[in-house]
Amino acid sequence: MDEKTIPLERYALQSKIRAAKPGKTWGEDLHYRALFEQTSECVFIIGLDLHYLAANPQALNLLGYEERELVGMPVSQVMSQDDFLGHDSLFIDDESNLYERILKRKDGTTLPVEVSTSVIYDNSGEPSYVQSIARDISERKTAEWALKRHTQILSVIGDATARLLRSSSIEIKIPEVLESLGVAMDVSCCAIFEINTFSETPVVQVSHKWERPDESTFDISSTIEVFILELLHLSSGYFSTGGSENQNTSFSKPAFVAIPINGNLDSWGFLGFFDEREKLSWSDSELDVAQTAANLIGSALQRNQYEETIRLNETRNRIILDALPDLLIRIDTDGNILDYSANPNHPLYIHRDLITGKKFSEIWPGEIVKRIIGEANESSFVSPGQVDEFRLPYSNHAYEARLYPISSSEALIVIRDITEQARLNEMKSDFINRASHELRTPLTSAILMTELIQDGGTPEELDEYWHTLKSELNRQKILIDRLLIAGRLESGMMKLEIEPVDIIPVLEESLRAVKPIAAKGKVSLSLTARQRPVQVIGDTSGLLQVFINLINNAVKFSRQGGMVQVIVLDDETEVLIHIIDSGVGIPEQAIPHLFERFYRARNVTIAEIPGSGIGLYIVKSIVEELGGEIRVESVLNQGTTFTVRLKRFGPNQQGQPSRSPLPIQSL
Repeated sequence: MDEKTIPLERYALQSKIRAAKPGKTWGEDLHYRALFEQTSECVFIIGLDLHYLAANPQALNLLGYEERELVGMPVSQVMSQDDFLGHDSLFIDDESNLYERILKRKDGTTLPVEVSTSVIYDNSGEPSYVQSIARDISERKTAEWALKRHTQILSVIGDATARLLRSSSIEIKIPEVLESLGVAMDVSCCAIFEINTFSETPVVQVSHKWERPDESTFDISSTIEVFILELLHLSSGYFSTGGSENQNTSFSKPAFVAIPINGNLDSWGFLGFFDEREKLSWSDSELDVAQTAANLIGSALQRNQYEETIRLNETRNRIILDALPDLLIRIDTDGNILDYSANPNHPLYIHRDLITGKKFSEIWPGEIVKRIIGEANESSFVSPGQVDEFRLPYSNHAYEARLYPISSSEALIVIRDITEQARLNEMKSDFINRASHELRTPLTSAILMTELIQDGGTPEELDEYWHTLKSELNRQKILIDRLLIAGRLESGMMKLEIEPVDIIPVLEESLRAVKPIAAKGKVSLSLTARQRPVQVIGDTSGLLQVFINLINNAVKFSRQGGMVQVIVLDDETEVLIHIIDSGVGIPEQAIPHLFERFYRARNVTIAEIPGSGIGLYIVKSIVEELGGEIRVESVLNQGTTFTVRLKRFGPNQQGQPSRSPLPIQSL
């Protein structure tokens, strides 16, 4: 150490003046000499010229010097001199002073000490020498340094945590946090990694990483791979290549510490600290701080995962709600609309901004609102409620409402459009009534005929009774057959054998089947085809069902003396069969519903023309199953044309059929 000017200049001058009058030296006091040598403290005797005069055995052991080596050595060579011995009035005030200094041992090592100095005077009151007592404060300094480092790391973690929790994108902030932790923990690399155990061999996957820019790039995978088995069995605590908890004697550089990140990254997520040193010599408190950092990162990532899950769920729920065909209204006990969701295609759709915040009774009639909400607006929502069917004054649709309590003060109302269901129920009810009538009428006639036959009669009368009985039973059989076919079609049990079929014989057989009915009504039948045969892709029994139904309907709805024409047109890809009558026709509003189950046009029911309402439903189902198409054109009181389009079987059958129907005028 360089010797510096110290605050003894004033006394040094006085010592030169009084050099001729020396007092008792320090060694002449025997009692003091014994205490000096036996005390456990390190005591130095320093002359007024700032050179060592003596040192007790404890001081000599501390420095590693022999007494003969130390005596005469300047103080500045052993002890740091910053403000040594205080100020100018030191000797005059006769006060002891405490200072922290650095002692340099003989071997060149240093240690921190706390030094107390005092001036010793002779009998005449003149300063004689300086006594310096040194105490080793290495442990205290180490503890202070650890505390300071601990505080610094905690500050870094606190700041990093605040940044993570404030950030709306935690993934972006994690690299900053790793950098802060790496610098605070004084390591070369800090990373978050996982061990993927789903592959054939475990693989290390690094998701976030920070490295000191002035050092070489770390190969984290190769550093960790020899310790994978130990890491896979680590669920708490930490793993260190030189730590006390997970001692591993086969480690090599670089050293690392891995801490599980619980609560995220599945089961094998870790916070890792890596360094070029052979061992990361951390204290227990530093390891605790590192584990705290891992827990905080885990909590932040877990929160981020939860928030992302919530966002996805909200988006998913909103998409589901928007896709639902129902109208959803959330209300409170005062009838205020808190939220609203509806598909824009819903007949009651109103934009959310126009309805939210208003009272339910302002949107719908109060009577209907009261039926839906009940008395909830007077107390609280207690139990679910349901209104099976209601209609609004400004809508021709039918609706049902269900109320589901969310809490005592909120409820969700689901409004469903049941127009089709109500219409279907009405059609089913009509069908049951008609079917009952259709079944009961021939059954009544059959019972009557059996009674007449039993009573006897002339041969002519008995023939008529038997004929009528057979006709009524056949009528009953046809209705039952149709019901069975409809059921098989709906259940998918009816299988059609797709094969080449000559449509002309099918049409001829269909005409023969309907001919007796046509003869009764004096309706003439005709079949026109440009060529024979005409091959289509079809099923013989299925096509017979189709054309017997269509020709029978044409005859049934024709006026007496009318005509039903069956005309076949074909080209290279398709065949069109037109069934034309000049009967009562079909109302325009009924045409879209004509092929629905149990539907019958109003003019037909008024005229009391018998029928079940399922024949055309069966026809359409069979035609579409064969890959064809059926359409209808009608003018009320003038007649109706049904057109069946089938795929032609032939060399060009693979071609796509034209969807433009051939004009009726070309017939």
